[in-house]
Amino acid sequence: MAAKKITYKEAISEVEEILGQIETEELDVDVLAEKVKRVSALIKLCKDKLQKTNEQVEQILKEMDE
Repeated sequence: MAAKKITYKEAISEVEEILGQIETEELDVDVLAEKVKRVSALIKLCKDKLQKTNEQVEQILKEMDE
């Protein structure tokens, strides 16, 4: 079964939630590294989505100029 694709908005929301837990010291030390790893993966996903969107917008604008 394929994993559900997470949206940019969902990823940012999850990052903010985890950061909030870290800032308020709600996270147990035993899961801290796991959460930081998750945030890192989410940030990479967001960067990739932004890059892809930027490329698509540039292509659309280029086609409009033709």
